[in-house]
Amino acid sequence: MKSSRSQHILPTIVLAQFACTSLWFAGNAVLPNLIPQFHLEASSVSHLTSAVQLGFILGTLVFAVFTISDRFSPSKVFLVCAVAGAVCNASLLVAEGLSTLVLSRFLTGFCLAGIYPVGMKIAADYHRQGLGKALGFLVGALVLGTAFPHLLKSLTEGLPWRYVIWATSGLAVAGGVALFLLVPDGPYRAKSNQPDFTAFFQIFRQKDFRAAAFGYFGHMWELYTFWAFVPVMLAMYAEANPELPLNNPLWSFSIIAVGAVACVAGGYLSRSMGSARTAFSALAVSFVCCLLSPWLFSLPLGLFLGLLLVWGFAAPMDSPQFSTLVAQNAPAQAKGTALTIVNSLGFALTIVSIQFLRFIQSSVDFHYWFLFLALGPLLGLLAMRRLVQKKA
Repeated sequence: MKSSRSQHILPTIVLAQFACTSLWFAGNAVLPNLIPQFHLEASSVSHLTSAVQLGFILGTLVFAVFTISDRFSPSKVFLVCAVAGAVCNASLLVAEGLSTLVLSRFLTGFCLAGIYPVGMKIAADYHRQGLGKALGFLVGALVLGTAFPHLLKSLTEGLPWRYVIWATSGLAVAGGVALFLLVPDGPYRAKSNQPDFTAFFQIFRQKDFRAAAFGYFGHMWELYTFWAFVPVMLAMYAEANPELPLNNPLWSFSIIAVGAVACVAGGYLSRSMGSARTAFSALAVSFVCCLLSPWLFSLPLGLFLGLLLVWGFAAPMDSPQFSTLVAQNAPAQAKGTALTIVNSLGFALTIVSIQFLRFIQSSVDFHYWFLFLALGPLLGLLAMRRLVQKKA
């Protein structure tokens, strides 16, 4: 019975992660409906996305400072945050303007701090060997969950936008309950009995940890800004080519969701190449896509969508491997806190990146907007050289 149960641990974590992270871009998926209803500007996409990220950052800081996921049962933390996140997401249904929309997304982001990094912590508590593969599935679930609201929007076209919000909130509750009931604390969990307020600073003293963390930061500069602006890219291309049929929600889902396949593929590659080399290779491909972006909107439709799919494949592929490297190079008793801290700082960069792209829109030709995303992968590649050379 124990062996049968253990075989279901990773699938349960993966499905719960998918269900709960569907909350992440629910607001972005219904934004085209919110704009006319609340008389919003088109730039609201950056505000709503940044609100989620800011909530996530504050949440991860609170979790990290008080070492929540190392002191308490991660499955219980996951459940509480999943239910709370579902409620905060559903509060969009009673929003009355931009301020309440932003508050709803901020609180949802805060709750996600107890879902995404805690899910990785749970997976790490069950895997000493093959963690890169396990996190490949787990982050793949995050990517698919992030893309899922766009698919829901496509499937419910013509129906009230509230269906997307109800569906994602319901999924989050189901995911949290499933993980709590089916996934007990892992055998490799090292429990911390009291808050360690120095852990935030101590973990960065290790050079290998810093290399993994700064590689992850470069990756994050690009990833969420790219995801947030995928529908914008598609809309801009459709506006320039009105004669071409382009299902924006469906293609937004496809371009983001293909990253789930990439995360899983990267997990398998890491078994032969190692996590450092796998992350470095994916980040390099993503860097090239950023450099090619000025020519993106002048391409024929097939090449335009093809390049976006390649970009969508490469951009998140390194994420689970960076998390693996962070977990492997962090102290065992502070593993959950280390993952949470790195997530927090990485997501702080996403706000800077998103707002920076919004800031340059009025002064820079749109063909060059996404060229600025190349800065993150470039610096990430430079930071990763230490780990790649070490594994050579």
